[in-house]
Amino acid sequence: MAHFAKISDTSQVLAVHVVNNSDILNADGVEDEAVGQAYLEKHMNWPAEKWIQTSYNTFGGVHKLSGTPLRGNYAGIGYEWDSDNNIFWPPKPYASWVKDTSDAQWHSPIGDAPDDLTDEEKAGTRYLWNEDAKSWDKITPAA
Repeated sequence: MAHFAKISDTSQVLAVHVVNNSDILNADGVEDEAVGQAYLEKHMNWPAEKWIQTSYNTFGGVHKLSGTPLRGNYAGIGYEWDSDNNIFWPPKPYASWVKDTSDAQWHSPIGDAPDDLTDEEKAGTRYLWNEDAKSWDKITPAA
């Protein structure tokens, strides 16, 4: 099955549709995104250029079955289509976070959460992003 994201005029993903692979084959019997786009335009009454193929197995720029990743992330409703970078971006988690095209993910402006927890702390302690302070706060569960 092939998956196509329906894109709005503002580059937002409105829906993701599944299409039979047989409906996106070109004359040589090879899967072709343009054939899928034409099929969806005809059957879903939405412009062909507003259908972008997405891979169910792609997340964070990696294909989970060791295949070739497609467009950074599997598209989801509310995601943003970034045609300049050829990436589907999930919703921005915090106002200060920035896009990283190397892994198709959002990152805090100061980097990832610290990885300094002891084995004992790892049982329940974690770091949460504090948007006001632009810092990672260590959260320890109440005893």
